[in-house]
Amino acid sequence: MTGRAGVDVGGTFTDVVTVSDGAVRVRKVPSTPDSPDEGVVDGLERAAADGLDLETLSFLGHGTTHATNAVLEGEWAETALVTTEGFRDVLEIGRQTRPHLYDLHAEKPDPVVPRDRRYEVPERLDERGTVLEPLDEGAVRDLAGELEAESVAVCLLFAFEDDSHERRVAELLREAGVDVPITLSSATSGEIREYERTATTALDAALRPAMARYLSRLDDWRSRAGVPAPLSVMTSAGGLVAADAAARRPTTTLLSGPAAGVRGAVHVAARHGHEDLLTMDMGGTSCDVSLVRGGEPTVTADATVGEYPVGAAALDVHTVGAGGGSVARVDDGGALRVGPESAGAQPGPVCYGRGGERPTTTDAHAVLGRIRPDRLLDDPAGADAVRDALRAHLAGPLDATVEDAARGVLDVATASLERALRVVSVERGHDPRDYALVAYGGAGPLHAPRVAERLDVPRVLVPRHAGVLSAVGLLVGDVRYDHSTSRVRPWAEVDPAATDDAYADLEARGREDLADAGVDAADRRFERRADLRYAGQTYSLAVPVPGTLDAAALDAVAERFHDRHAERYGHADRDGDLELVTLRLRAVGETDPPDLAATDPGGTVAAARRERRPVGFDDATHETPVYARERLPHGGTVVGPAIVEGGESTCLVRPGQSARVADDGTLVVEVAP
Repeated sequence: MTGRAGVDVGGTFTDVVTVSDGAVRVRKVPSTPDSPDEGVVDGLERAAADGLDLETLSFLGHGTTHATNAVLEGEWAETALVTTEGFRDVLEIGRQTRPHLYDLHAEKPDPVVPRDRRYEVPERLDERGTVLEPLDEGAVRDLAGELEAESVAVCLLFAFEDDSHERRVAELLREAGVDVPITLSSATSGEIREYERTATTALDAALRPAMARYLSRLDDWRSRAGVPAPLSVMTSAGGLVAADAAARRPTTTLLSGPAAGVRGAVHVAARHGHEDLLTMDMGGTSCDVSLVRGGEPTVTADATVGEYPVGAAALDVHTVGAGGGSVARVDDGGALRVGPESAGAQPGPVCYGRGGERPTTTDAHAVLGRIRPDRLLDDPAGADAVRDALRAHLAGPLDATVEDAARGVLDVATASLERALRVVSVERGHDPRDYALVAYGGAGPLHAPRVAERLDVPRVLVPRHAGVLSAVGLLVGDVRYDHSTSRVRPWAEVDPAATDDAYADLEARGREDLADAGVDAADRRFERRADLRYAGQTYSLAVPVPGTLDAAALDAVAERFHDRHAERYGHADRDGDLELVTLRLRAVGETDPPDLAATDPGGTVAAARRERRPVGFDDATHETPVYARERLPHGGTVVGPAIVEGGESTCLVRPGQSARVADDGTLVVEVAP
């Protein structure tokens, strides 16, 4: 007997999902922000106390927020930057763009590396990698004695075309006695855009010491506990990598948790025959949405975490400040606003009874009867306290009833979620009517059926373990490593043989990664993509590339780009000049996901009904049946209006909708046209 465990760290809870002997078990323990590994260990040890044999684990996956929190809080190692002479201030100059266009007092973020720890060395390559000025090795040796830092970043101009100067700098620093991690841009972010490449390399170097210590502590515990499975970490691109690889490139984990959730959503949707889907992960503070097409999530290389650009492959997740804890208020102009401020876990919504005084989205649901806090909490606030909060902060200023104020809060929240999903679908050339919506997170299933109606999405899938889907995603993910290198060329000058050689180099790196992760040769797969653009454009689009290139293959790649551009922007210039920008290689180690099928509780739908209570929908109140999700039989259908209460989330089935229980426990909500 073997077991698998996935542990996802969130801001409030650390979720542990285990599969052993055919049984799926879920545990939630409080997160420990000051030392996140303690929450991970606590969750696994509680699982062991409940009967999980740690010594039989064949897989241990981890979704981490450690690097993300360090970036948001500005807590990282003292880092030195070695760069080409004349480029010391790239981090300071940044880009002309501003987060708020009309803010005359806008300030750029402090550079990851302050100016007194940024060093220049004489050397120069041109844009094709030709040496214009040899590396001054004496200058490198001289500055080695000046480096007083916990980590070193090396980012030289055009190193993605030829990394020999960067590698030589690292060798010289080692020979001179520099004994701290050294991060090379060519191994971290081998792509154009000097500011983004330098910022990513510096950030990677700054995060390496803390990330290495964190993962080392987890690995030490794993060894002491007798867990035979090596620790795997989810990356922002939705793939699992070995812990030492995550420690070397911590920026690849900055969107670890949301990526794991999308992977879980893809797995659930595939069981129901859906490859094109929208995902909606709504928690207490925010909502993450993304688009999946053909079973593959959309990937971007232009993510931003906090105020810092990150040039690493990441799932294209769009986040809005709309969650269950989003605070509702009336602004100075008399308009109702919801979020982005959140009540958080402490004090939380008023209905939690933990001292919260300002109404939230969750309180609006409680007032309308959609949730019963006493089913989830030991000592919730009374209904009068919740109504008083809405009356004082919303209903009074708006001259409305408490119920109308609550409906207004939910309407505003729904509009925010609808706009977010339009960003990743309609605004990018995708019709939501062709997609299913997968809703998860603690608050997602409450809102998704209404959002689906607004977008004409025909079906909503609510996974069995919607509240911990990111941890489930860890159990079903493949091993994946992403490598890239920029080769900016006019398309007419692209040499198929030279391009194949460049892909071969990337593939060699990917093959080494998969071997280190223990992936058998028979389970390895390599996917080629290339970023192209029209001459004169700033941004590019990625398209698939065949395994072997010749003139005909290049023509086919160009046609794919034209088609993709037409889909995304509504037009294509098929006679226009193209440019190659970046070559991308994904190395995949395929795994067999565990069987997550649910046991059929049997019985009838009627027997699963807990009560009937008045529930507010739009402008009307309906006497609504409430069902216990764990008691609903497979194949059973619930007709709306109805509420299905689960251990981690509550699903709202609106009037005119119906929800069928699939054999894996997923609720399939059919949305009325």
